[in-house]
Amino acid sequence: MNSPSSESSRERTAGRRLRVLGVVVLAVIACVAVAVGVFAYVADEVSSDQTDEEMNCCWESGATPAWMSEEIGIRIPKTASDRRAGYKTGSRYDTGLLSFTLPSQEADAYTSRLIRKGTEMTRNFHPQKKDYRPAAAFAHLKLPEPEIFVEGLRQVSLCPDDLNTPEGQYLRRCVDLFAHEFKPGTTRIYVRSTIEPGVTPPPATTK
Repeated sequence: MNSPSSESSRERTAGRRLRVLGVVVLAVIACVAVAVGVFAYVADEVSSDQTDEEMNCCWESGATPAWMSEEIGIRIPKTASDRRAGYKTGSRYDTGLLSFTLPSQEADAYTSRLIRKGTEMTRNFHPQKKDYRPAAAFAHLKLPEPEIFVEGLRQVSLCPDDLNTPEGQYLRRCVDLFAHEFKPGTTRIYVRSTIEPGVTPPPATTK
């Protein structure tokens, strides 16, 4: 028969083992948590670097508003201001960007001369988040992305096929067109067009 002292000794030994096991388990959990945190941080950094690289890569310096206007077939009204353009090359297709501002009444008249009679530009019922960045972002032109806006934004997609309107007859490529009244009385026109590879902007001029 075991004595009370031997049973007490075994209990103390078992208790110590459980405590040691608990410490080991906690240490393992802490190490795993640290490893997951480090991995997540590294992954975020890599993803951020890749996003920055994609944002800044492959823009052609010679893509002026006048050239982009001619290439897409979107004529810029003479009264337009703050004209901006960009052209980004890609492995499968290129993207052309064009933007300018107009007084809102002129912008309404301009878009009505572009789209078919009876066609309405729609509101943005499903806006993107503030950090939205498409492959060819207007952020390159130091502009916010039109897809993030709800108030004051209208949008439409157009293709040159049979678009026999006063302005649509000049359209050469399919475009996504956005009109955003970003302040009362002033509207910014955004144009994004997908273009087959092979188009080359003129060399950038230096002053």
